[in-house]
Amino acid sequence: MSIFSKEFILKHKQKYSLPKPWDTIVIFLLNILITIPVFIIAHQNLINPNLNFPIDRILLFLVILIAIQLILRALKTIIVICIFIYLIVLLFGSLFGEYSFYRVYDDYRSMMYTMGDNPYPQDIIVSKLLPFPNKSKVIRAIDFSNPKVRNFALSATTKHFRDIKKIKGYQNYRTTIQCFAVFKEIKSRWNYVNDPQGNNYIASASESLQHFSGDCDDHAILMAAGIKAVGGIPRLIHTNEHIYPEMLIGTKRDLQNVNFLIRKVLFIDEIKGNDLHYHIDERGQVWLNLDYTANYPGGKFLSEEILGELTLNN
Repeated sequence: MSIFSKEFILKHKQKYSLPKPWDTIVIFLLNILITIPVFIIAHQNLINPNLNFPIDRILLFLVILIAIQLILRALKTIIVICIFIYLIVLLFGSLFGEYSFYRVYDDYRSMMYTMGDNPYPQDIIVSKLLPFPNKSKVIRAIDFSNPKVRNFALSATTKHFRDIKKIKGYQNYRTTIQCFAVFKEIKSRWNYVNDPQGNNYIASASESLQHFSGDCDDHAILMAAGIKAVGGIPRLIHTNEHIYPEMLIGTKRDLQNVNFLIRKVLFIDEIKGNDLHYHIDERGQVWLNLDYTANYPGGKFLSEEILGELTLNN
């Protein structure tokens, strides 16, 4: 290598490096800024053993922190370029992608809260699935396109949580919040009444709106219709002598953010000191319990053994 080339490399190394001790300080700060989103991605994609104390996640964070620290120290002669690349990546994510500056903060806040709170108490108890009882009648009864049902659902979204949907960071969960508004309105008005003896009467959602009364299948039908009327995806779960509704939340990452929303924003008093109950299907999608016995989305299951399910996604 010629003297000219060595001088050129040395000149540019000095140009893009920082003087001591600022290089060490900046490397550590940049390490933290890189480690957090990398840790969030790893946390969301690795199997969670759901330990009482998240020692596995602490070790994962430390391993990532140390690895990135070593990499950055090896690149300290061009640390200014590393900072520039980091800012460009996050700026691009903020303008054109989904992973913005606020998304990093929002995910980290929800993740840390969830790790301390542990919203994973529910084991899935599934028997051999049976045909859903009265399936065709139930589907017809979920008349979500009926103007009465649609207008009811819209009125619920304007009555509950309307201002929260405007808060930065919750836009991605607008539909979920609106579904929770439907749940809250039905919960506040529902009156449980048995069917006539010896007759399993199935009321349509539009019919139940007249008195907000009926048994568990009437409640499940009305809830499913209201959820579907505002763009959510509901399903009905059939257990031994009981039917209850659930709604699709999304992935485990979505569960963390929804857990934070329910506990700290939407249902603070109702959920106080209680667990979040849900099921995870064969595709890894999370379904939250919306039974009439629950005071908040994700309340305790009245019956855990699943005999059949009816998903309404079209």
